[in-house]
Amino acid sequence: MSKAEQLLEIGNIGRAHGTSGEVVVRLITNRLERLDPGSRLATSLGELVVQASRPHQDRWLVRFEGVTNRSEAEKLRGLVLSASPLEEPDVLWVHELIGSTVREPDGTVRGTVEAVVANPASDLLELDTGHLVPLTFVTKFQAQVVTVDVPVGLFDLG
Repeated sequence: MSKAEQLLEIGNIGRAHGTSGEVVVRLITNRLERLDPGSRLATSLGELVVQASRPHQDRWLVRFEGVTNRSEAEKLRGLVLSASPLEEPDVLWVHELIGSTVREPDGTVRGTVEAVVANPASDLLELDTGHLVPLTFVTKFQAQVVTVDVPVGLFDLG
């Protein structure tokens, strides 16, 4: 990982588990390959390399290379785990959407994305204008511009 590269938070380390160096990890991503053996994760103490991982209730038990006992595992408690963004051209990532300009197909600019709000029906783009736009209306995303084709009147609400 290059130092200038933007890293994304993917989880955090909880308590030690057992005596052989495993720790409990809570992921905040649905990308389980982040804990595949050999994965490199950044922390404030430096890089950790996943040696092994396995699901445990709603979390993961992870063993990192070089961490061989409970004492060493306890030193990792509370660390935030970060990783490089995944490259998938057909997927919209929240970190890419934030700060993007939202426009309609005719070129009308409707604001800037400030946040993506989780919603059961469809996640919503929260714009600096206060409008909420369901992601289902996004037709194109390119070069920090989100094109949306919304029903007539959506931007008249509020």
